[in-house]
Amino acid sequence: MELTVLGTRGSIPIGRADSVLFGGQTSCYMLRAGEETVFLDGGSGLINAPTHFDRPPSILLSHFHLDHVIGLAMYPRLLEKGSETILYCPALTVKGAEEILDGVFSPPLWPLSLTEYTGALTLRTMSRRFRIGDVVVETMAGCHPGGAVVMRLSFEGKSLVYATDCEPDLEDMAALAAFSKDADLLLFDAQYTEDEYGKRIGFGHATAAVGRKILERSGAKRLLLIHHDPQRTDAELLAFEKQIGRDNIRFAREGETICL
Repeated sequence: MELTVLGTRGSIPIGRADSVLFGGQTSCYMLRAGEETVFLDGGSGLINAPTHFDRPPSILLSHFHLDHVIGLAMYPRLLEKGSETILYCPALTVKGAEEILDGVFSPPLWPLSLTEYTGALTLRTMSRRFRIGDVVVETMAGCHPGGAVVMRLSFEGKSLVYATDCEPDLEDMAALAAFSKDADLLLFDAQYTEDEYGKRIGFGHATAAVGRKILERSGAKRLLLIHHDPQRTDAELLAFEKQIGRDNIRFAREGETICL
């Protein structure tokens, strides 16, 4: 399994000189496992995705907030006639995924719907456990306004957990630690500092300290902190890493590749 960070910024894409190292595109991660390519979320980082695949790739959406779907509009493969991409969507509302996405990607907000592109986008609904080829995907409910899905992907004895937009309480932390047991890599939302979090309780995001607790309780090997606040600079994130002072805990950098 090989994970490439295509975008890790939270809430809104940015483009500033003081944030080049960690990047400005919103949530999107590309996982290559055997013959399969799976994208975690469809934020603006999806524009960095390659276009050629031996097999149709899949996109797994954690939820439908704009920063996690905005990249679908400029996903390069949708511009290729005859191509296919499978889009797995969570069942979070009474509205279906097609209705939700058409509400975003249609006039007057966008000139055409996702089904009007020349490339095919096949929608499927996530279940608690399913397979994408030889990749096993397990899901659990996250802790975010409007709902979100936490995912665990496993392949040939390796696994990663993707927990973005997640604000767990003590009970949720126990469940997430159990779900993440012995994972090789845990991706966890750390948008806020401890001081900031006190003013943003209920916003649906967490801190590096919470991620560290889940890492320790789960026995996961590595922690990648994600969903960086749009105001966060490279210097601040580097300082946070230095304060944590652990080789197996770091903030995700756009463009990096991690081998499991």
